[in-house]
Amino acid sequence: MSVRNLPHAGLRRLLAALGVLASLALTACQTVPVPPAPTIAWNVRRPLLQAQQRFALTGRVAVAVGRQGFDADIRWVQRGAATRVVLSGPFGAGATQVSDRAGELSVTTSHGRHLGNAAARRALERELGFDPPLGSLRYWILGVPNPSVPSQFKLDGAQRLAHLEQAGWAIDYLSYSPVGAEWFPRLLTVRRGAVRLRMVVDAWHLQ
Repeated sequence: MSVRNLPHAGLRRLLAALGVLASLALTACQTVPVPPAPTIAWNVRRPLLQAQQRFALTGRVAVAVGRQGFDADIRWVQRGAATRVVLSGPFGAGATQVSDRAGELSVTTSHGRHLGNAAARRALERELGFDPPLGSLRYWILGVPNPSVPSQFKLDGAQRLAHLEQAGWAIDYLSYSPVGAEWFPRLLTVRRGAVRLRMVVDAWHLQ
């Protein structure tokens, strides 16, 4: 029987069913909204995040020192006290790798040249315009203060860092992303004097 020959009641039921299917299809195509950040007490979140020993992130960073600056892709890998940062873009073609093992710094340039501790610090300060505080940055990018240095901070309504001041640096947390059951910074700025670093995290990897 064609649709034209269906009784009126059957036609109405068919149209209603098609309407339901269309509504379900439209709902399935809509972007799933990000759930609101759960409010977990700061005194609970803080020690857990500071104890996070293994993580990685990929993103982008913009560094400005006065009127000079550069943009780069960044990959950060943390394994306990060992930090490895790969910057792709600055200092010429290729990638520059910065490693910090309990305060022992090393740099491998995009041309394959390896620089040890003192020379590495001089090279970074010459190229970046400042000596990056990697020992504290590993905590700041997680959204917590360095536990070994005094700090002042403000929290947002979801018990996450909104502003942090530590060791002469000021860190502002502009947005967060959900990662599993936790929320990690997506956009933050780090400032001291004429130095300004802006980081956008595209992906977090927790291990």
